[in-house]
Amino acid sequence: MDAYLGAKRIKLDPRASIGKGGEADVFDLGNGRALKVWKTPDHPDYAGQDAEQRAAEARIERHQDKLRAFPAALPDQVIAPAELATDRSKKRIVGYAMRLVRGAEPLLRYGEPSMRHGGLSAAAVSGVLARLHRTVAAIHDRGVVIGDFNDLNVLVAGGEAFVIDADSFQFGPFLCQVFTERFVDPLLCDPSLPRPVLARPYARGSDWYAFAVMVMQSLLCVGPYGGVFRPRSAAARVPESARPLRRITVFDSEVRYPKPAIPYRVLPDDLLDALYRVFVKDERGVFPRRLLDALAWTRCPSCGVEHARAACPTCASAAPAAVRSSTVVHGEVLATRILSTRGVILAASVGAGGLSALLHEGGRFLREDGSVVLSGAPHPAMRFAVQGEATLIGRGGELVVLSPGAAPERIQVDCLGTRPIFAVNARARYWARGGQLLRSGRPGAAALSGEAGSVAVGDVLEGQTMFWVGPRFGLGFYRAGSVSIAFVFDAERPGLKDTVKLPFPGGKLTAATCVFDAGTGGGAGGRSRGPSDRARAWLFLAAEQAGRTVHRCVVVREDGEVEAAADGDAGGGSWLGALTGKCAASGFLLSATDSGVVRVEVRGGALVEARQFPGTEPFVTQASRLLVGPEGLFVVDAQAITLLRIS
Repeated sequence: MDAYLGAKRIKLDPRASIGKGGEADVFDLGNGRALKVWKTPDHPDYAGQDAEQRAAEARIERHQDKLRAFPAALPDQVIAPAELATDRSKKRIVGYAMRLVRGAEPLLRYGEPSMRHGGLSAAAVSGVLARLHRTVAAIHDRGVVIGDFNDLNVLVAGGEAFVIDADSFQFGPFLCQVFTERFVDPLLCDPSLPRPVLARPYARGSDWYAFAVMVMQSLLCVGPYGGVFRPRSAAARVPESARPLRRITVFDSEVRYPKPAIPYRVLPDDLLDALYRVFVKDERGVFPRRLLDALAWTRCPSCGVEHARAACPTCASAAPAAVRSSTVVHGEVLATRILSTRGVILAASVGAGGLSALLHEGGRFLREDGSVVLSGAPHPAMRFAVQGEATLIGRGGELVVLSPGAAPERIQVDCLGTRPIFAVNARARYWARGGQLLRSGRPGAAALSGEAGSVAVGDVLEGQTMFWVGPRFGLGFYRAGSVSIAFVFDAERPGLKDTVKLPFPGGKLTAATCVFDAGTGGGAGGRSRGPSDRARAWLFLAAEQAGRTVHRCVVVREDGEVEAAADGDAGGGSWLGALTGKCAASGFLLSATDSGVVRVEVRGGALVEARQFPGTEPFVTQASRLLVGPEGLFVVDAQAITLLRIS
């Protein structure tokens, strides 16, 4: 399908795609403009989904009058329709042109612990929230309600927050009919249902409720209904999804606060009280901006915690003489502290030479042996990896490889959004550039791509490809417009197999990660193996789907066959409650949860929780990175690496 801006025909080329949501595709028009085109009922993403097809038709019909009546003079921070796009008839609206915000991250990412560990300061977060507050107030002054206000339709670039998806705004007779579970005001929902479902029209108060959720999520890395509800009385139990309807928040004494989250006591009492009154006492109205403007953040010199109080709440509550032993026995688990820092651990891997790690402390990037790699500060847009003695740092379109005794190697790479696209295994480095997937060449090997030192693996879609690599093979995909392609590739041989039938979840894909096992036979790729010896990739996808955040695990063999898949809701404490905290070995998956490590296996085409290791509970969180080595299981947290041996 093509679209028309006035008399100009716009070819919807997947190579110009810059975004894919649950309802629309977005294309780069050049000159700082983008085109948003709603998916039609016959879009491949809706194949076999009758309800989604009907919703797509209704959505397009609803916008025929709404977009023509869209209010003018909204704040500059609103990415509003600038020109309507039509079909060939020039009468039926199919989308609209708008300003393009480059180099932006969704506010969703500001609520991820990894961003805070990667250089994003609490002061920067509160500054973004204060500016977003001004934008919300200005939108309301124009008689407009945002409606489905969530952290995916707020983009942050250069410290400024931009509100997108303006076509769903509520104004005049045009109601907003979509919602996101984590942000919808429970006062607008039917309390008799098992989960929040929008039942009444949005109002200004519901926008401020959603804003309060963003404040809490962005500052503390947990929303008001995060954690797991474990009441002492069986009669008090409710489904996790029903907690907003019962106002069972993280402030409840029977809710287990998530371990990776920032303790809420880092916030001053007046801000905590405001959040409590919104989420527990159902107070609505304009969120007090003065509480954000007054935040004065400082970093504790003793423990490194950022807080906005007169004294560090962590040190104040700790026993002054408390000393942690480097080795602890807990049930069947022997835990040994391998490495610790007052800074942050940025990357780690386990190879033939043992544990490798990259840390940042005291303004310097350090390796596990204390050697200095680089001076400076980490940035949230950086990606890090370690490969033996080499340290890899990617930012923007450049990957820098730092090796002892050698000049820095600089490699130009593609980005997906702000994420530089590269991966490593023990033997090689891999990156995407200009529509090709490339691999570092072995010394003396022929350069098949025409670039010295690199080998072309295969063709991919420029600027839209994600991939990961394991010991024996790699897995990747790209999605743009009506195109969705998944592929596998041998870790050592050129060529892609791009016929993988990957079951993508419906809705807007918000995150993806992958871990690999080497199969039961080990060794390099390319030799004949039986089915039980094949290596596996465990791919984890997150998507916003019908107002909910859904996680999907898909197990793909090295021959590209999908072996199993499972779905779960985000949160809730299960092994699928988070995408983080995973590693694979010898045909099974280990998943870290706040309750300990869980073993997951493929049985008869299904993913089964085969065993729990409750003795690991004190040493892991759902955000821990897990690495399997000959010595045992390495648990990598923000400031420590612990080796677990399980008897």
